[in-house]
Amino acid sequence: MPAKLKILMILTSSAEMGDVGEPTGLWFEELATPYYAFVDAGALVTLASIQGGPAPIDPRSVKAKGENEASVDRFLGDAVASAALNVTLRIEGIDAASYDAIFLPGGHGTMWDLPNSTELAGLLDKAWAHGKVVAAVCHGPAGLVNVQDETGALLVKDRRITCFTDSEECAVGLDAAVPFLLETRLRELGGRYESVADFQPFAVTDGRLVTGQNPASSALTAKHTLGALAASVR
Repeated sequence: MPAKLKILMILTSSAEMGDVGEPTGLWFEELATPYYAFVDAGALVTLASIQGGPAPIDPRSVKAKGENEASVDRFLGDAVASAALNVTLRIEGIDAASYDAIFLPGGHGTMWDLPNSTELAGLLDKAWAHGKVVAAVCHGPAGLVNVQDETGALLVKDRRITCFTDSEECAVGLDAAVPFLLETRLRELGGRYESVADFQPFAVTDGRLVTGQNPASSALTAKHTLGALAASVR
């Protein structure tokens, strides 16, 4: 019987938007939807974060019960998942080789701590070198900006990639709040950036690298991740 897939989801630990003081964190659907896509596919999912412990949730991404996306309400009612979210592993010391894929959910908090974490970059460097699938959605690709492939080149360079678009950032009124515009940065780093209309589902796969454009792309990005995993074990 084949071993269960092991997927590590790494979350932001940033609860505020830099010096602005606005609350932020993880966008809940970008955790919950992929989490259940993986769990329902039989994978073992581990939650980690930059600092470990409770991962902050962007208050804008949670509504009253019955008003959320189905995956969010399912997560809120899931004692095991909720407990894991409150005791996430600190990424320092995690063995990338122990997992088949690493998935970075978004939320504006990621823009502050993921790009500045040398531990995250090192972990993803090793994951890629070990042949693992690396995936991210919406602002999650902020965690890829310093990651290198096995040749020492930037992972995103000359690879198909997407993320929350600059126009989407402007549409939500946070283009001046974030430390940099993610689409612009990925283009500057040599990524072969692709997108569709604002707030529409879109994800791309380039070998073992999977990225999704926005919250509406969470399910599609998870589907692409599972597809990349299936292809990598053939």
